[in-house]
Amino acid sequence: MPVIKLYNADLENLTGVSIERIKERLPLLCADVERIESDSMDVEFFPNRPDLFSVEGVARTMKQFLDIKPGLATYNVAKSGIEMVVESSVLEVRPYIVCGVVRDLHFDSSTIESLMLLQEHLHRGIGRNRAKVSVGVHDLGKVKPPFRYRAVDPGFSFVPLDYEEEMSMAEILERHPKGVAYKYILEDKTNYPLILDSSGGVISFPPIINAERTRVTESTTDIFLDVTGLDDNVSVALNIIACALAERGGQLQSVVLRYPDAEIETPSLAPKTMETSVADVNSLTGLELSAEDCKNCCERMGLSATLKSDGRLDVIIPAYRSDILHPWDIIEDIAIGYGYDRIKPEIPGTMVIGEVHPIEDKKRQVREIMTGLGYFEVLTFTLTSERKQFELMLRTRQEEEVKVASPISTEHTMLRSTIMPNLLEILALNQHRDLPQRIFEVGPVVLNIKEKYRLAAVSTHANANFAEVRSVLDSVLKEMCMDEAEMAESEDGAFLAGRRADIIVDGERIGVFGELHPAVILNFGLDHPVVGFEVGV
Repeated sequence: MPVIKLYNADLENLTGVSIERIKERLPLLCADVERIESDSMDVEFFPNRPDLFSVEGVARTMKQFLDIKPGLATYNVAKSGIEMVVESSVLEVRPYIVCGVVRDLHFDSSTIESLMLLQEHLHRGIGRNRAKVSVGVHDLGKVKPPFRYRAVDPGFSFVPLDYEEEMSMAEILERHPKGVAYKYILEDKTNYPLILDSSGGVISFPPIINAERTRVTESTTDIFLDVTGLDDNVSVALNIIACALAERGGQLQSVVLRYPDAEIETPSLAPKTMETSVADVNSLTGLELSAEDCKNCCERMGLSATLKSDGRLDVIIPAYRSDILHPWDIIEDIAIGYGYDRIKPEIPGTMVIGEVHPIEDKKRQVREIMTGLGYFEVLTFTLTSERKQFELMLRTRQEEEVKVASPISTEHTMLRSTIMPNLLEILALNQHRDLPQRIFEVGPVVLNIKEKYRLAAVSTHANANFAEVRSVLDSVLKEMCMDEAEMAESEDGAFLAGRRADIIVDGERIGVFGELHPAVILNFGLDHPVVGFEVGV
């Protein structure tokens, strides 16, 4: 979940509330204050609330929640007179674009940081790592409207952000850090999307990088926003970032987009209306709220509600709240607005006595064995990718693998079938720490839609070798009462030939161990020998 850095002075200035009061009430908005420092705090928010991914969004919500400025936040959008022509050539590459203008802003280093972090959080969240949505933020004073959005040959050149030399778009994908990170989005395209101003100067190469000429600095006062993507979520991202800047005192203005067969004007901040009832609210929450209570709770959450004589509520939802999709979402907001701290806990009517699940007892025993051998436990995600599980490990694909039907990123396309790749990732992230490093994980893998539990462990240092991992494995098998296990020659490509072996019990292969292949070590960016094993428990 996204973690947002909130500066105390900035938050107090935007809300007019003491930071102590904010720290006290913020967790009741379903947020977790992870770290408190002298001048700031790091807060983790649920990913379904992208409108809270900035200090401006948090300030607006806190003023509503604390009854300082409850109800629907409204923003005026004037006409800018600026146009964007969307050419037919780009519709097969990245067909959706919306734009906006924000004027009369006053930036300093912290407000620029907040804007850039909001942009990146939107990229990772609703943008699905820029694949579905990407946001461009530009200094309007450095470009000349009207603008054009078109697809061009990869040989087109300009100076990308953070560089001083011209590079072709193809070179950017190979050499620029952002190009290398996101080139997969355009890998099947013959032409690439580009936004130009009336002088022919480049504004942005979405979803990869902006032009250096449009960089936002502390002297910037007027902002041009472009949001491109593959679906209507572009409007959600634009609304969130435009409203955040409006909280800074910015004046919002619209841009006319001329598509080949249509014309739209954005941003459109018209709210939507949804209906619920007091009876449904009380049924789902277990509370006994009146219609007036429900209305007040809605306003405390930045919504507006109109009461009807039959007990129903017409709830008006602001354009930046993309998380409210069903009347139950409104009921959840009413419960939060009422205050989770005011809901009295009740002891369940049925009393039962719990006991430890056998697999948890087994995992506890394994943890005691491994920590006794000097290994540190880690916990990693079950979601992974075919690239990590097979390509980087030099292993062939398995028929038993379980794929994710609708992955949100290329990093989470399947459920892991082995744990060891996750451990190698942990080693790669901790290369700045002293050696030796010895870590383990006992947890689930999924094969043929069935969950199985395994123990995996790795050790890395200059003298790591087969003898070390064999002695550790022998100790583990003995303590787990698996003395009958036999060792057999292995063909596992992740390990070095001649220094690897399968673990066999009753004629069935239950694990593997040995020295990791040098190519595998390099694939994970490591530079010391690594030994390890993985075995079923």
